[in-house]
Amino acid sequence: MTDSKPEVIPLRRSVLASAMGNATEWFDYGVYAATATYLTDAFFPGDLGTLGTMLGFAVSFVLRPLGGMVWGPLGDRLGRKVVLATTILLMAAATGGIGLLPTHAQIGWLAPLLLIALRVVQGFSTGGEYGGAATYLAECANDRKRGFLGSFLEFGTLGGFVGGSAVVLLCQLVFGSAAMHDWGWRIPFLFAVPLGLIGWYLRAHLDESPVFTEVADQPHPPGGLREVVTTYRRETVTLVGLVVALNVVNYTLLTYQPTYLQNTLGVGESTTTAMMLIGQLVMMIVLPLFGRLSDRVGRRPLWLVSLVGLAVLAVPMYWLMGQGTGWAITGFIVLGLLYVPQLATISSTFPAIFPTHVRYAGFALGYNVATAAFGGTAPLVNEAAIESTGWSLFPAAYMVGASLIGLVAWSFLRETAGTSLRGTAVPDAGHPPSSIAGSPSGDPGNLLSTHPRG
Repeated sequence: MTDSKPEVIPLRRSVLASAMGNATEWFDYGVYAATATYLTDAFFPGDLGTLGTMLGFAVSFVLRPLGGMVWGPLGDRLGRKVVLATTILLMAAATGGIGLLPTHAQIGWLAPLLLIALRVVQGFSTGGEYGGAATYLAECANDRKRGFLGSFLEFGTLGGFVGGSAVVLLCQLVFGSAAMHDWGWRIPFLFAVPLGLIGWYLRAHLDESPVFTEVADQPHPPGGLREVVTTYRRETVTLVGLVVALNVVNYTLLTYQPTYLQNTLGVGESTTTAMMLIGQLVMMIVLPLFGRLSDRVGRRPLWLVSLVGLAVLAVPMYWLMGQGTGWAITGFIVLGLLYVPQLATISSTFPAIFPTHVRYAGFALGYNVATAAFGGTAPLVNEAAIESTGWSLFPAAYMVGASLIGLVAWSFLRETAGTSLRGTAVPDAGHPPSSIAGSPSGDPGNLLSTHPRG
């Protein structure tokens, strides 16, 4: 398979600009997860305080589908660049604003209401962030290296999450527990502002995706949400099923884990934060390796190994976590390594499910609907289930159920490793579009190709 795109945009700049938005998004989640106990004291005092904090996390996902419905079609109509520059500013402003909020002790019920309002803004902007960043990077990458280059978007995900956790840990060590509960928890949230401004600057100076530009300059089929849900139902349902598996594991393992370790297993604050950092750093190291591997063996084999591994080992590893701190680290790393094949290939797998003219809208819609229903709610569901049943292994069972759903969706997933994303055909390595002499790089000049989607 020949590479289908010229090096129009310097890839380093595209990768960095895309990853910065992901880092900003996940810096917020990392800080929120690591400061959950402080936020509970500041905004949700009382017996149900932890559930209130988890609700504050989950409510940011309610607006994600709406954000995807707004930003996705805009990205397919106006271009990827302008939407991405806007969403990163909104995310950074919402996260930084949390660090400036008055507490429940100062203004009463208005404090948690303002917190939830900022989480809603964050969720709305995030609804267009990830789908756009993944789409942009996939469309700029060399087809043979799309898995490797796309993995750096997830490197930004974990980098932001690790960065958020690291800033919280540093503040804990410098200020101490009492100061963190009093005012120190604000500092990590404020770090999001300069991070977002740097990302905005990088994105504002990017060129548009060459794949989008080619289709935008030619007559092409209609886009928009109606086209996604009527013409590309299989693609949308496949994406939703994979995202259910992906995000239940993601938000259970990376976001809810600090609360689980502290409240359920009794692990200390600093120990929990340090443990999460170790596990996430290991995951970051191997991400590009799995991304490169997917370019060689395909996306489907990696997803299969990950889904089966998590379904089989989630319960044993969560049981192991209850046997002590060292075993908790081991269990977390094992599950993290099993999850990485999914994480490393999101940016190369999901954008390739849809053709160019509906890629942003289809990705944003399917991804955000599934994330709102099963991802952002995972910490709340896990906490509520443990509180009501006392069963500490519920998070593992939840991960197993989600992985089984993912396996069903996987059976409908087309292989797209090495396949061109250009034109208006659904990418499919089993049905490659025919080459036309004179195409910019020897592979498809079929900008309006309509080979069967089946």
